[in-house]
Amino acid sequence: MTQRTPKSRRPLLEREAELVAVDEALAELTGIRADDGEPGARQHTGPRRGGLLAFAAPAGLGKTTLLTETRRRASELGCTVLFARGGDQEQGVAFHVARQLLQPQLAGAGEAELRNTLGSWYGIVGPALGLCTAEGGATPDPQGIGDGLDWVLTHIAVRRAPVVLVLDDAHWADPESLRWLASFAPRAEELPMLVVVAYRPDELPATAEAFRGLPDRSGSRPIGLEPLSAAAIGQLVRATVGDHADDAFCRECWAVTAGNPFEAVELTAKVVDRRLNPEESSAHLLRDLAAAAKGSGLISRLERLGASTVRMAWAAAVLGTSISPAIAAGVAGLGGEEAADAADRLRKARILTGSDTLEFVHPLIATAVYRAIPDAIRVALHGQAAWAVVDAGLGPSAAARHLLETHPEGDPWVVAQLRQAARDTTRAGAPDAARRYLARALREPPAYDDRAAVLFELGCSSLLSEPATTVNHLRAALEEPIADAGLRDAIIYRLSQALAHSDRLGEAADTVGQAARTAGNTRTRLRMQEEQFMWDAFRSDEQDSPARSRRLARLADRLTGRDLTERYIIGLRAWDATLRGEPAESALAHSDRALTGILPWASEDFGFEVPVLVAMTYMYADRPGRAEELFAVGIGDYERQGWRGAHLAFGYSLLGYVRYRRGRLAEAEDFARDGLRLADRVGRGTPVLWYSVAILITILVARGRVTEATALAEEYEFGEPFPAAVTFPDAQTVYGELLLARGLVRDAITQLGTVGRRLDPRGMRNPAWSPWQLHLAVAEAHDTPDRARATAAEAVERARQYGTASAIGQALRVAAEVAPEPERLKLLQEAVSHLERSPAGYELARALVDHGAALRREAHLQEAAEQLYRGLETAVHCGADALAERARDELAAAGLRPRRLRATETDALTAQERAAAAHAARGMDEDGVAAALGVDNETVTRLLSAVYRKIGTDLAGLPRALSV
Repeated sequence: MTQRTPKSRRPLLEREAELVAVDEALAELTGIRADDGEPGARQHTGPRRGGLLAFAAPAGLGKTTLLTETRRRASELGCTVLFARGGDQEQGVAFHVARQLLQPQLAGAGEAELRNTLGSWYGIVGPALGLCTAEGGATPDPQGIGDGLDWVLTHIAVRRAPVVLVLDDAHWADPESLRWLASFAPRAEELPMLVVVAYRPDELPATAEAFRGLPDRSGSRPIGLEPLSAAAIGQLVRATVGDHADDAFCRECWAVTAGNPFEAVELTAKVVDRRLNPEESSAHLLRDLAAAAKGSGLISRLERLGASTVRMAWAAAVLGTSISPAIAAGVAGLGGEEAADAADRLRKARILTGSDTLEFVHPLIATAVYRAIPDAIRVALHGQAAWAVVDAGLGPSAAARHLLETHPEGDPWVVAQLRQAARDTTRAGAPDAARRYLARALREPPAYDDRAAVLFELGCSSLLSEPATTVNHLRAALEEPIADAGLRDAIIYRLSQALAHSDRLGEAADTVGQAARTAGNTRTRLRMQEEQFMWDAFRSDEQDSPARSRRLARLADRLTGRDLTERYIIGLRAWDATLRGEPAESALAHSDRALTGILPWASEDFGFEVPVLVAMTYMYADRPGRAEELFAVGIGDYERQGWRGAHLAFGYSLLGYVRYRRGRLAEAEDFARDGLRLADRVGRGTPVLWYSVAILITILVARGRVTEATALAEEYEFGEPFPAAVTFPDAQTVYGELLLARGLVRDAITQLGTVGRRLDPRGMRNPAWSPWQLHLAVAEAHDTPDRARATAAEAVERARQYGTASAIGQALRVAAEVAPEPERLKLLQEAVSHLERSPAGYELARALVDHGAALRREAHLQEAAEQLYRGLETAVHCGADALAERARDELAAAGLRPRRLRATETDALTAQERAAAAHAARGMDEDGVAAALGVDNETVTRLLSAVYRKIGTDLAGLPRALSV
């Protein structure tokens, strides 16, 4: 019998094309290519870039061997190699693969170094990667965790370039890691990183669709592996058993293994073990030997190794990958020496490999062993494994996946471990895993008095992703006996949130309204009332909105703002005053009162809605700088907490809307697109998507890109039916404006008339918030000019009642557009006067161009030229391209050429504006500026408003802006 010749590594047979693909990808990454001249020589090539390489094939065709060779070649070229392997038993362990990839690159650092390296991401991704325990504060959302992991991997790619990320058995990767990698992998082309993955395509879970389509999105297709030919199997057999193996024997090896290299390797090992002569006379024995190398044959071979060895193999199969010999021994119930002997026998039998950490030689072997464990024993081993990993200090999260496989027995220890694991997993940004643990805890079941708390925790874990499911869990919790009044209140708060997020605002308001009526504690009653007022404020179907406004006013006016609940109620009063079109000074006074203390944006106990409403109150009241300050605080809070889903999408989209109101349309579009990108990650049909799309459409229409706005509306099905919740800007109003811009006048009249019939009965009369009357007046002017003038006149009256310069100026401009020619000049002159004192740059540009055009038609050419020049310059500064083109056309019609525009924003300031700004920047009040310039206070106000509009900063930012 010929002994096997030890080899450092087995040659890869018939994988030349795959290895060429690997070498090409590595050459693209490293800039180093193998030289065809001298063996081992290298030549440097062009620019480096990363990419994706995917291998997809059924089990046993050599994916792991190919990836091992890829790792070796990458290391030889000086690459940093990140490696992970999905595990059949670890699929439910959140971020198991992400930890394998990233933890080794960071785990050697101390806490101080880690904090310095990860910066603000430390508390967000640290728990997910097992680098630290979760700190206090709000729970990050999955998008935040994903962004943090993106940052960490990008940081590694840049600092340790070139990087090769290798993932084997991706079909067994945990869903959290797989979703993250699917979203990140396309970015590899922009980084010095090559991503190499291997998977069984038929075993990818249904949740892995994004991963399945990843190669196509990266401009390539997964490379398939074919079974080996008879000649290759013959070469493999002779390399193991000796060159004297005859052709008939080798061909039968190929026939019984169907060219599967894993099975062929196992078969030849059996041939050596049995000392079988590799001749045609022995070929008839090969089929039985092949069966013994896999499935039931493998198990029979394992059983012949002895009971203790079988228990060790079973324990290893239950523990999965990266197996600790000590823990495996504990699970198997073996002493140290007996476990070591069993591990040696399993290594010799080519079932396990490794010493300090054990692994199965091949995943197929691990699967076969696991499935061969009798059901009752397998359940018991998982229970033992849960105890063993906790005793080893690995924590409840490590035990939880084992406890999922055990039978319920009413064990309080099991419930406690699962609840703690759920808390840890939630803090790590994996709510899906937390839900699985808590659902299992309920089946245990928990103690009678704890059921409500477990149901509450289960509901909270699904609040953002499955609010309808949350409703069921929380209603079930309220039916349980609850001795803790604080717990009952918390359940009610969360239930109202879940109902609201399910677009059931009426039920949300009724839930807290009923609790307010029955509350025995005064502060609890006030908190419930605050929640009810908030959800009612967002309802579009509220039956008696004016009555609710009166109740809110009576309550808010007597509160002092001594705690967060009172400040939230006062903030709601400010927003209600804005919607109703009460004088802006009143709304601002309430907003100022709401901000006498902290108004947190990222609180899990208090929603983010009221801080947003307070900020928007300032924006509508011509204080956009203050609104931007508040949004900057809120967005900073969201990012620090890892809230990078719907919350951050709202923040960016609404910040874009603030910039739009200021007339900074290009910046507004950038923010709105960032918000829409984030909203897209949250999902279609969500409230944040309505906001994001409506805001971007509004901006595009203002910039004159109506076709693009129409395409956007069609892509996102922006139209009827509109959401049940109140949005800002009002979605149906935006839709009507888009129809009008497209020339669909009758359709626009229908939509805008519906808006009026919806909002007027509710007392929502502020044209600054919903300018439906202004758009309707323009639409009506085509066929019913008298009605258009009446509609515009009513809008002007409402704007004057609200009292902001921007609202009055915009309404007057529209009134002029539908007025008879003799009245237009006066209305437009007044509109310009108001808008000059406002931060509404785009509306000022429109009024200036309209005024200039009207003056031209009346043959006042010198005045027309001045207004048209100003209008053109303001339109260009705003980014209102279509309006700027119209101004040029009007100038051409007057026989004038557009003069050269100022180059920069600070150059756009007139000498008087710059002087006023300089005095104000030095801390001089309005009276002092007026005295220094020799003008009245009204002129100073107008000058500083112009500076504010052009430069885009409040007084505190003037010194830096003026130094540009």
